[in-house]
Amino acid sequence: MVRRPVAWAVALVLFAEALGVAAVNWFLGVVVDRQDMSLAGLDPHMMSVSSKAGGVVFGLYFALCGLTALLVALRDRAPAGAGKVLLVSAAVVHALLGAFAWGLIGWTAFLFMVAVLALIVLLLMTYDGRAEGGAPGTAPESGTGSPPVTPPAAPTAP
Repeated sequence: MVRRPVAWAVALVLFAEALGVAAVNWFLGVVVDRQDMSLAGLDPHMMSVSSKAGGVVFGLYFALCGLTALLVALRDRAPAGAGKVLLVSAAVVHALLGAFAWGLIGWTAFLFMVAVLALIVLLLMTYDGRAEGGAPGTAPESGTGSPPVTPPAAPTAP
C-alpha cells in the first residue's frame, strides 16, 4: 500500500537532487574559472574542470539511483542485483553527507539528508518481506517441486 508512493517519492527526490548537485558544482566551476585565482598553487582551470566533472558524475549517479527507484515504482517489485546495490549505496552516501552537513552547513541540510535517507531505507524495507509470486504475507515456495511434508497422525488410544 505504501510501497509505490514511497518509490515515486524517492525517484522524484533523487532526480531533483541529481539536477541540484550537478547545477551547484557547475556553478562553482564557473565561479572558480572567472576568479582566476589559484589555491596553494593549483591551476584554476583544472579546479574548474574538476568541479564540473564531479558535478556531472554525481548528478549521473543520483539520476541512475532515481531511475532505479522509478523502475521499482513502475514494476511494483523489489530492486534486485545492481539496483539494490545502487539504492543501498545512495543510502550510505546520504548518511555520510548528512553527517558532514551537520558540521559544515547546518541542521536544515542535515534534516534534508536524513529525510532522503529515511525514504531510501523505507523503500528498501517495504519490499523486503514480500513474496515475489504470491500475495503479500504469504511464504515463498521452496522451489523443489516436491509436495510439502506433513507430520504423521497422532496415535489414538485402543
